[in-house]
Amino acid sequence: MFASRFTFARLRYRSGDWDTDQRMPSNILNSLVEYTTVPVNLDEKVVDLGGNELFLYPFTYLSGHKLVQFDNQEKANFKKYIQNGGFVFVDDCNHDIDGLFAKSFEAQMSALFGPSALKKIPNNHEIYSSFFKFEKGPPTTSFELNGWGDDLVHDYLKAIEINGRIAVLYSNKDYGCEWDYDFRNKRFLAEDNTKFGVNIVMYALS
Repeated sequence: MFASRFTFARLRYRSGDWDTDQRMPSNILNSLVEYTTVPVNLDEKVVDLGGNELFLYPFTYLSGHKLVQFDNQEKANFKKYIQNGGFVFVDDCNHDIDGLFAKSFEAQMSALFGPSALKKIPNNHEIYSSFFKFEKGPPTTSFELNGWGDDLVHDYLKAIEINGRIAVLYSNKDYGCEWDYDFRNKRFLAEDNTKFGVNIVMYALS
């Protein structure tokens, strides 16, 4: 049974470094308060992927730079969670399709759901218009433009769909670092770059 008030739930997994981009959740929560009427809990919740508390939250976030190697309980929970209607936003902090996080996470998804389960989504997918409109698909991050990682601007996101709905949204664009700043500094930006984060959450809750 999912909770009624939105909580930004971060997944803690035993391998790698799950605790990244520590200011990002409060930034996204601030945007939800600013732009939407969704009732929110203002504090991030850290949830063990291998624990039962996971199933209380319809939206979860998973990120890192290093190895992703789920243990047996984490594998079972991840699969059960998305098959039961949960949504996981996965962000590669290396913004690199050849990096350790990308390769190991994609291998985990292949093992759990089959080698063709994780697919590119079209840039006219409804997630790009679930609240704000993004005509060109996923907005670019400054980390891509700086030429870090694999020196590419990724013009698509990938996803695993369950019954025609995105259950796992996967990004190599490093949105977590892009949104990792004090939300009070948004007033200095020409355009609020967290708006796509609002789309992701609103899609997950729809």
